[in-house]
Amino acid sequence: MMRALVITVSNRASAGIYEDKSGPVLAEGLAEAGCQVDGPLVVPDGQPVEDALRQGVAGGYDVIVTTGGTGLTPQDLTPEMTARVITREIPGIAEAVRQANRDRVPTSVLSRGLAGQAGRTLIVNLPGSTGGVRDGLAVLAPILRHAVDQIHGGDHPR
Repeated sequence: MMRALVITVSNRASAGIYEDKSGPVLAEGLAEAGCQVDGPLVVPDGQPVEDALRQGVAGGYDVIVTTGGTGLTPQDLTPEMTARVITREIPGIAEAVRQANRDRVPTSVLSRGLAGQAGRTLIVNLPGSTGGVRDGLAVLAPILRHAVDQIHGGDHPR
């Protein structure tokens, strides 16, 4: 079973101003996709994101998926923190997430989320809304097992 870590990036949820709604949706979706899920771990944006990602990679998670911090506001720094951790970008995943529901939600293309590999861990940034998480899971769930298998050195199935 794949081990997954969910990280919610939200200054307000981490401060207790409001409840994290997207993290639980993400955790449930990853469990349905066949993962043993830890989290959501709720952190403020900025350096705590990089720290949480590095701890997750060191902890041997197969996949770490973040929700939040991918927008255009000055405090949205999840992609920058993710870029410090990944060693190989996987742009097709992030592009597919942005395009998944573009006709219904035109602003989805404003997400700056990244996807990439750090060691043996797949890291994917999803938007902070529950709808953005559901759209991202629709892209991620069908490819997750194969992506993790490839990162772990697996061959293409014949």
